[in-house]
Formats: sequence, structure tokens, C-alpha cells
Amino acid sequence: MKILKRILFTLLSLFLLYFSFTTLMQILAFGPEQLGFKSSFFLGFMINLCVTGIFAFPGFVFPTNKLLPEKYYEIKSPETLIYWYNVLGVKYFRKLLILFFWGKRANKKRYFDGTKTGLKQLTYQSRQSEFGHMGALMILLIVSFIFLIPGNFLLVLFTLLINLIGNFYPVILQRYHRIRIQRIIAKH
Repeated sequence: MKILKRILFTLLSLFLLYFSFTTLMQILAFGPEQLGFKSSFFLGFMINLCVTGIFAFPGFVFPTNKLLPEKYYEIKSPETLIYWYNVLGVKYFRKLLILFFWGKRANKKRYFDGTKTGLKQLTYQSRQSEFGHMGALMILLIVSFIFLIPGNFLLVLFTLLINLIGNFYPVILQRYHRIRIQRIIAKH
């Protein structure tokens, strides 16, 4: 069953890669005069969803966080991270996640069971999540610059805004979580 899940999620990721690439090529072929407000928002949302999925699906079945060096995951300046966490209002993003998704007991238990081993699992999950969102964040920044070439300014705006909320905020949130986890581990 585990092998089947790995194959399926890898195929889903490859499909999203193909779909994202072909959609990008079609957007570039149509040019900016073809895209209005609604279609720019829709395409910005879909591109974000697909590119994030390219990284998310493998992260559900493979330890993708290991693709980045251990040093990447170290929080070198917790004070700076906490400052930006507060300035950007990531705490409100966190509250929305809790309200709509993570507030469910089953979801909480899946990532943290309240034990010391659970803290290690939570750290692993935060790294997995951060890797997926960081990869999508970087690719979507590149895609946004590509959209600028033909002058798709509205599409660039929506792609960047959705990327900020859908990928940048989660990266900050995962790093913030690891600061808190490291403090708990240090106390015990």
C-alpha cells in the first residue's frame, strides 16, 4: 500500500508539473490583452495551487526536507523571525488555519500526540511543510517574473499575492513553530 501511495503521489506531482508548464505556455501565447480581472485571479490561484501541489504530494510520501542542508532549518536569528512574524500578521493566518483546518482534534493528533517522540515528529512535519512551501514560493516568484515579460501585470499581482499568503506565510509559520519546539526541547 505504501509503494502504491508513493507511485500515485509521484504521478500526481508530475501531472501538476506538466499542467503548470502547459498553462504557463498558453498564458504567454495569449498575451495580456486576453486576461481580465476574473481570469487573472483564477489563473493566479490555479498556478499557485498546481505549483504548490508539485512540491506537496512528494512531501506526503518522501522525506523531501532532506533535499536542503540541515543548516537551512536552523533558526539563526529568532528575534528577527519573531519580529517579521508579528509585523506581517502571520498570527492571524495561523488563527485562520486553526479555525478552518487544524482546530479539528484528529488533525492535531496526527502531527503531535503530546509526547517527546511527538515533538520530533512535529519537527519533521514542520520541515516537510516548509520545504514544500519554500520550493513553491521560489518557483512561483520565477513564474511571476515570466508573466511580466508580455506585460501580464494583473496576473503577476494575483500570483504574487496568493503566493505570499499560500507559501510565504506558511514558511514563516513553520520556522516560528520550530523556535517554540526548540524552546520546549531545551527545557526538558
